[in-house]
Amino acid sequence: MTNLRVILLVLFSATMLWLWYPFLTQTEQATQPEETIAKPDYVAIDLKQTSFAENGQLSYQITAQRMELYQELGFSHFEVPIFVLHNGQHNWQLTANEATLYENDTLILEGNVKATNLNDAAMITHIDADNLRLEITNRMMRSDQPVIITGPNVTITGKGLIADLNIEVIELINHTETIYDKQ
Repeated sequence: MTNLRVILLVLFSATMLWLWYPFLTQTEQATQPEETIAKPDYVAIDLKQTSFAENGQLSYQITAQRMELYQELGFSHFEVPIFVLHNGQHNWQLTANEATLYENDTLILEGNVKATNLNDAAMITHIDADNLRLEITNRMMRSDQPVIITGPNVTITGKGLIADLNIEVIELINHTETIYDKQ
């Protein structure tokens, strides 16, 4: 009975060695590159783009260090964008670390967002936030994050913002503090 056990043990070991041989002799392969969800249709470096409304008036201008267009997914991604929204006398410049422009004319700005009112006589000169949503067609800005609104003599902090840039009405969702500068 012992000879039979030895033969079965040798046969089992040989079978296991034969099955595991490709795995044991495999050399270390380079790590596989990260799987990309989607590749951009094209990439632009040092982008300068101007967009006009249907009536022919200047709607907005955008410059960015880099832009990637994902046509099938329906958006463009910008790195270090400068977005200038033209709206008659109510023009605004928005900057951020990055932004995404969707086909429905919604721009999502993220990271160190700064909106600057280009009207010198405006009561509100800057809006600072971590992220901001701009609906280009109806000229509405929204954020649900902490914001700092500054003007020539005032600094207002709060959380959440709805701004109608057509009539320059800015509403804080949750007001935290207002500081008036002494003159």
